[in-house]
Amino acid sequence: MNHFEPIDGELACEGVLLSDIAQAVGTPVYVYSSATLERHYNVLRQALAAEGLKGENGGEALIAFAVKANSNLAVLKVLAQQGAGADTVSEGEIRRALAAGIPAHKIVFSGVGKTASELAFALKAGVSEINVESEPEIHLASQVAQSLGTRAVIAIRVNPDVSAGGHAKIATGKADNKFGVSFSEAERLYAQASNNAGLRPVGITCHIGSQITDLAPMATAFSKMKGLVQRLRGEGLAVERLDLGGGLGAPYFNQPTPPSPADYAQMIAQTMGDLDVAYSFEPGRMIAANAGILLSQVLHIHRRPEGRQFAVLDAAMNDLIRPAMYDAYHDIKPVLVRQGPMETYDVVGPICETGDTFTRERDLPPLEAGDLVAFLSAGAYGAVMSSQYNSRLLVPEVLVRGDQFAVVRPRPTYEAMLDQDVVPDWL
Repeated sequence: MNHFEPIDGELACEGVLLSDIAQAVGTPVYVYSSATLERHYNVLRQALAAEGLKGENGGEALIAFAVKANSNLAVLKVLAQQGAGADTVSEGEIRRALAAGIPAHKIVFSGVGKTASELAFALKAGVSEINVESEPEIHLASQVAQSLGTRAVIAIRVNPDVSAGGHAKIATGKADNKFGVSFSEAERLYAQASNNAGLRPVGITCHIGSQITDLAPMATAFSKMKGLVQRLRGEGLAVERLDLGGGLGAPYFNQPTPPSPADYAQMIAQTMGDLDVAYSFEPGRMIAANAGILLSQVLHIHRRPEGRQFAVLDAAMNDLIRPAMYDAYHDIKPVLVRQGPMETYDVVGPICETGDTFTRERDLPPLEAGDLVAFLSAGAYGAVMSSQYNSRLLVPEVLVRGDQFAVVRPRPTYEAMLDQDVVPDWL
């Protein structure tokens, strides 16, 4: 469910007309619904609780929102107020989570290429755990921790060699992917870490991909993780935590409908049985995707004599790169629907390359210059992946709550953009 529905025939976000936001802020602009963010987080939280999937000390399982999906401080603040933690993959994301009010004990630090300075920052901040992904990284975490006179709380990321995910570029659980260690490595490394003065291994973790719409590969991976927990414990090693990552798909329009959070939680409970661990999860897309849209304006309609029509927008691939990078589908809705039969358009942006195409031969209501259109399901991996390619200004972001809205990332000025560059004195 999302909160982008018409009010008197005009598309709105909660109680705010999108045309009012466009008039006040300009286009293109991302618009997020607080109510949708809150609902999606709580639907997952309640589903996990209903299946008895607990966290530390018998409390609720940790839901660490994947900051890479949407790192806006206001978005993170909305989720923090609901009790969310944060899954981070850089020092910058840790800093964002802390700045948004997410306590350090709810922050997980993941990623395959952590630097010594990032590890030191995470340890000083007191994050919940560091998910280490290779033997060299385990050694580095130990060295950094010992230099600080502490022990790094770690979980070892395991690559379960299970194929899943909506696109090859977002599948992370196969043996030829760069993420994690094999099961045999995990047993050896966990035992070594347990005898390392700079480390305190507390659990294992996995994440097999993103936009997963079938529970079967997840169940296979999770069953393997359960077996690993049992083998480690059989060797006398303590395994307190099990981090099952994220990956459950968001219901994109015109795409396979993913399982519900309730079905997901039920599968985990059935797969794990009475395994006594503290669970944590790292969802991103399923919480944020349908909580945001990209609002754009039609610049003109380019009609070719042979019949092809291009709807040229003021949004471009630098604002929403998912169609160009992942061949991703986004439903496109006019904010105010014109009367008349559907027409076929290639929807494109103004950037000087053919890749700046959002969709080809899409049937839409008739469009004219000045019309506003919304790209739905753009709240995840939208603004976070935007850039200033072609020296276009970075796209702004707006957060809505009820009948109020606020700019939560302003559009920079051209002067501010140019000031980012420094010309040497000798030029």
